[in-house]
Amino acid sequence: MAKLTKKRKEALAKFDKNGTYPLSEAINIVKQISNTKFDSSVDIDVRLGVDPRKANQMVRGTVMLPHGTGKTVRVLVLCTPDKEEEAKEAGADYYGLDEYIQKIKEGWTDVDVVITMPSIMPKVGALGKILGPRGLMPNPKTGTVTMEVGKAVVEAKAGKIDFKVDKFGIIHAAIGKTSFDDTKLLENARELLQTIIKLKPTAAKGTYMKSLFMSSTMGPGIRVDQKSITS
Repeated sequence: MAKLTKKRKEALAKFDKNGTYPLSEAINIVKQISNTKFDSSVDIDVRLGVDPRKANQMVRGTVMLPHGTGKTVRVLVLCTPDKEEEAKEAGADYYGLDEYIQKIKEGWTDVDVVITMPSIMPKVGALGKILGPRGLMPNPKTGTVTMEVGKAVVEAKAGKIDFKVDKFGIIHAAIGKTSFDDTKLLENARELLQTIIKLKPTAAKGTYMKSLFMSSTMGPGIRVDQKSITS
């Protein structure tokens, strides 16, 4: 077992690792025990009672966080020439088509979001093995395959995130930074969690939200009382 560092011991001493805390209190604790030298992300991990191997129990969606993620989002728009100006005016970091497709084939993936148009998907589909594992593959369900590329760019920059349950039945998502005030983190967290609740598959039986934890980058997880999500 790895030896606990002094900072880790100090962090663990500030809360009961076996306890459960209201959402607002968990946020406060996460901020107090964050000890990185950079502005840490605040993350939420939700374990769901679903079987993601079954298509009718897959949970995937998007949410517009009221206060954004605090992260600078780099956006690439793969589009036809007539859409390049729209992408540029909306704030896209990169826009174009064939030259970026070639760059991606050569291994370039230095972006956070890729947006494209329905007519371009046959070309983009060939990049699936590169973009897919990195969570960058455009998808109509997340609004990243659209004719309204400008709107999609603005939303991505403003804090729209997409989430998907992993093979273990867990959703991981960042809801902001430790520099955010508590109210902003609380509102972001509630927006995400209420969206996940609304997406409960009809095929899912038993307890839907099995556990909920909050943490900062490299920090310990705080168990959150699920009843406090809406209170």
